[in-house]
Amino acid sequence: MKGKRIKATRGRPRAFDADQALDNAMQVFWRKGYLGTSLADLTGAMDISRPSLYAAFGNKRALYRLALERYLQGPSRYLIEALKEPTARRVMERLLYGVVDMLTKARSPGTCLWVHGALSCGDDPLRPEFAVQRAAGLADLRKRFRRAKVEGDLPETVDEDALAHLVQTLNFGLTLQASTGATRKELLGIVECALRSLPN
Repeated sequence: MKGKRIKATRGRPRAFDADQALDNAMQVFWRKGYLGTSLADLTGAMDISRPSLYAAFGNKRALYRLALERYLQGPSRYLIEALKEPTARRVMERLLYGVVDMLTKARSPGTCLWVHGALSCGDDPLRPEFAVQRAAGLADLRKRFRRAKVEGDLPETVDEDALAHLVQTLNFGLTLQASTGATRKELLGIVECALRSLPN
C-alpha cells in the first residue's frame, strides 16, 4: 500500500495518502490498544471519513491487522533482525536491547503494539490470532537455539524450548515494566541481570 493515494468519498473529495493514514492508525492502536481504540479515534488520526476507512482498509479488525504488519516490519523489526545474529548470545542481546530501545526512544508510546493488543482484545476473534503469533515467535526462537546447539554454540545440556520461552517472556515482561513507568536505566538493569543468567 506504500505510496498509494486513495480518493476519499462522501464529502471528502480530496485524495489521501493511504500509507500515511496507515501509519497514523498504527500509532493510535499502539497507544490505546485494540479495544481501547474507537472508530472516531481512527478517523480523526487518519483524517478520513468512516466510509473512506471502510472502503480503503475494511473494518477495524482488518485495519488493525494491517497496522500490526506495519509495526512488525518497522518499529518491532529488531525481532526479525535478532534471529540473524551469528551466535545465540548475540540473538538474545539484540532482542532484549532491541525491545528496550524501542520502548524508550523519543515519542514512543512506551509499550509494544502486539502485547498491548493481545492484552486488550478481550474475546474478540483476534484473540486466537494472537495465540498463533505468539507460538510462531516462540518456534522461531526455538529453531534458532536448536541450530546453535548443533553448531556447538550452545551446550547440549541447554533446553532450547525452555530458553525460547524464557527469552520471549523477558521480551514481553520488559514491555509491561515500561508501560507502567520503568525507566530506561531500570530496563537496561533487568536486561543485564537476565543476560548474566542466560547461557553464554
